[in-house]
Amino acid sequence: MNDPTYHAASGGTALEAFRLEGARALVTGASRGIGRAVAVALAQAGADLALSARSATALTETAERVMKEGRAAVLVPGDLADTGAADAVVDQAATALGGLDIVVHNAGILPSRPDGSPTMVPLQDSAQRDWDTVVSVNLNATAALCRRAHRYLAASPRAAVVLMSSLAGVAGTPRMEAYAASKAAQISLARSLSAGWARDGIRVNALCPGWTRTDMTSFAYATGPLSDWLMAHVPLGRWAEPHEVATAALFLAAPAASFVTGQALLLDGGASVPDGGLAGIPKPPSPFAGA
Repeated sequence: MNDPTYHAASGGTALEAFRLEGARALVTGASRGIGRAVAVALAQAGADLALSARSATALTETAERVMKEGRAAVLVPGDLADTGAADAVVDQAATALGGLDIVVHNAGILPSRPDGSPTMVPLQDSAQRDWDTVVSVNLNATAALCRRAHRYLAASPRAAVVLMSSLAGVAGTPRMEAYAASKAAQISLARSLSAGWARDGIRVNALCPGWTRTDMTSFAYATGPLSDWLMAHVPLGRWAEPHEVATAALFLAAPAASFVTGQALLLDGGASVPDGGLAGIPKPPSPFAGA
């Protein structure tokens, strides 16, 4: 068991508290968007990376960017919808890196049509298979990944887990019920594990981005009326960029957050403030009205 009084940030400067020299980190969903940005940020802070996504080919660009930072990048592809894939990804990452200190679990999905576009319909009009697929990847794979990673993290004096949840996990999100429920469950899991694993020296937190400009959200930010409506509920009035989420993930993984565990950090531009903090400002009509 690790010493629960270990304080990695003691004795150093504030900037040093964000360094991860020699840390061994697994990032899932690392082929693009937030996952790629997180992997690069951790590499810039000094970590070596195991990168996971469904396809090894899709991870090539991320691996190149990590290696440009002078850090190791190993590919551990796996489809987390498959039984046993999470175990294999964790074991391969730990073997390649010689252990694990950090896990950032970013992989997640929305229900999608065959062409890859998201299926956004009210729960009563949705298919059970879509619910099952989303929960399988977003929740069941999260639990499996954490279960397998525990043995490696418990051997580390700097262990940290960051589960990439979402603003959808704390706010009502019509037409995205399966996604929202799975993200709320990730927050609950992070809180439970933070208490259960604390004496093993493992910190566990959830990071909850709001509307962030990625491939997954292109259906929204590329549609003017929908994007305008969404941004009217964000006090900062704009979309987040992946690198902004990545720096928050770095904080949670780094010694700077050595006394932070069991938290759900909202990175949402103020959208979670009741009514977006803009109760007195008129909103444009909902693009879903009458749908």
